[in-house]
Amino acid sequence: MKLAWILWLSHVLPQPAADSLCLSTTVFLEARDQTVRGQEAVAEVALRRRDSGLWGSNLCQVVTARHQFAPSLVSPQTNLANNDAWDTAIAVALASQRNWALPPRQRREIVPGASHFAATALVSPAWGNAYQVATIGDHTFFRVQKLKPHKS
Repeated sequence: MKLAWILWLSHVLPQPAADSLCLSTTVFLEARDQTVRGQEAVAEVALRRRDSGLWGSNLCQVVTARHQFAPSLVSPQTNLANNDAWDTAIAVALASQRNWALPPRQRREIVPGASHFAATALVSPAWGNAYQVATIGDHTFFRVQKLKPHKS
């Protein structure tokens, strides 16, 4: 299936389902070749950003914010063709959302405080000198800014 179709679908689904679809898509595009732990870390960064409200109030807004995650960086014609990787990305996204719904002290955090990540062998982001939280696979996770939950 093509990314353009998934993004269209995320606009017509009810919000909880749309968020799960957007997070699954991001995990697939960003980390399908990583371990489950690496995929969980990517999901965690997106969930932490959603809570901050700085990139949007729901996961779809966060992961499609300009120049932030793969859904806004790759061609809409990108085909998400690896069914096994897609199934894993869905499972990781749903489990990550359940984990993140717990009270903060009960959550299992993979990359505490990480607000950004990059495959530093491929890119050198301007914020690449920020505090490194962890390296998992070929992604390095950074605390570029301290994100606090947005007060509703």
